[in-house]
Amino acid sequence: MQEEIVEFSEEFPHSTLCNEDLAPIPKSKRSWNTWNYAALWISMSLCIPTYMLSSSLIEGGMNWWEAILTIFLGNSIVLIPMILNGRAGVKYGIPFPVLARASFGTKGANIPALLRAIVACGWFGIQTWIGGYAIFLMLTAWFPSFGKLRQIFPDSFGLQTGPAITFILFWLLNMLVVRMGVESIKKLLVFKAFFLPLAALALLFWAISASHGLGPILSQPDKFTNTKDFWNYFFPALTGMVGYWATLSLNIPDFTRYAKSQRAQIRGQAMGLPLPMTLFAFIGVVVTSATFIIYGKTIWDPLVLAGKFESKFLVSVAMIAVAISTLATNIAANIVSPANDFANLAPSKIDFKKGGYITGIIGILIFPWKLIADPSGYIFTWLVAYSALLGPIGGIMIADYYFIRKQKLELKELYSETGIYKYKNGFNVAAIIALVCGVVPNVPGFLTETKVLSEDWVWQWLSGLYHYAWFVGFFISGLVYILLMKKNFSGATGRVYIEREIN
Repeated sequence: MQEEIVEFSEEFPHSTLCNEDLAPIPKSKRSWNTWNYAALWISMSLCIPTYMLSSSLIEGGMNWWEAILTIFLGNSIVLIPMILNGRAGVKYGIPFPVLARASFGTKGANIPALLRAIVACGWFGIQTWIGGYAIFLMLTAWFPSFGKLRQIFPDSFGLQTGPAITFILFWLLNMLVVRMGVESIKKLLVFKAFFLPLAALALLFWAISASHGLGPILSQPDKFTNTKDFWNYFFPALTGMVGYWATLSLNIPDFTRYAKSQRAQIRGQAMGLPLPMTLFAFIGVVVTSATFIIYGKTIWDPLVLAGKFESKFLVSVAMIAVAISTLATNIAANIVSPANDFANLAPSKIDFKKGGYITGIIGILIFPWKLIADPSGYIFTWLVAYSALLGPIGGIMIADYYFIRKQKLELKELYSETGIYKYKNGFNVAAIIALVCGVVPNVPGFLTETKVLSEDWVWQWLSGLYHYAWFVGFFISGLVYILLMKKNFSGATGRVYIEREIN
């Protein structure tokens, strides 16, 4: 059975809501097959933040199988919205910010686009810091004096001169790739999908050899004193695992719009996400567990671990692998989508390249070296916090496309300033109300987690909702949105279209 792909049968109209990067991709220009999507996810999974994700669970108290199970469950769960949102990208060839217009309105779509873009900027900064720091460690291995450069930043910055220099150099390399265009990363992603597994296996072999086998590593117990402590850690950790890819679960249409078919994106993502992510996480779990045996303390940061190797050549190979991994992942996961999101703000003035440059600048301003200063902050402050924002958006978009639109969109109207997706002055009030309803329940927990409020000031059950932030926001916002849209709280123009679709 031939899968439906909707295309314009006429020249694309000129509009302030459109530019070359936001326009639908015609079927003739779609070249991504199952392997391309599998390679995309394998490449994005094989990165230092994934390693840190698993190693932080060990540092937090889990044993090896508890950490692996948590990561596998989280990635299996987030695969569902990933595939659901990806279908619209294949069918209509549109990116995430354009798809968001159907539910949020032509102007309202900027709200989810900006929220997602800011999170991506944070990830871009984190990945760029990691890549730059890898280069710093490689240089200091050969030139120790580079690590002792005179301090030029205030202590409050928490930034040393050497790492700052390599951070900027790696940042410039990322901006060069942006200038070359997104297609320039395809070969790098495929190369990384073959090369990085070999590097990861080499690290695994070292850990097993230095620890005298897997037995001592896998026999280490967890650090929880009772079952209650385990569950109190497990659910926030699971939310963090889902939150890890919460950004991509929204903007996956940015990639699936290049798919040859629905089967390509579904099979590619199913093959490339849960299993490779879990396998690489297993390496992080084993190596981190081994560090306790080898060094007497848990080292959760792989860059710190690599810095302990005595061989300059080995350090260099490891750091080059990190740099390649980080560059490919950064462009694919943290540049493509926010660049499109920023372009959606002013399509006639901001194209992909300018959007990428904006992402790069914000990525510096968020001080990424502070975001990953410790494992608890990495999971419970960073991952869980932004999942509280993105979960509701995902719930609204899926509810709109599947329950309200029945997978039918008016493609031309998505680019019209006066069309059916204008709603009321460009905003769908129902989506905004639903978004707020999904975010608000998680705010008390976030404020207590970040110590802004004392735990005594908030009901325990209310602050506890934050441990399930993505799930709470996703289902509350999705349900509220459906109820409001059924009651036609969508503006006069939108109401006519909704009634036509439902009937």
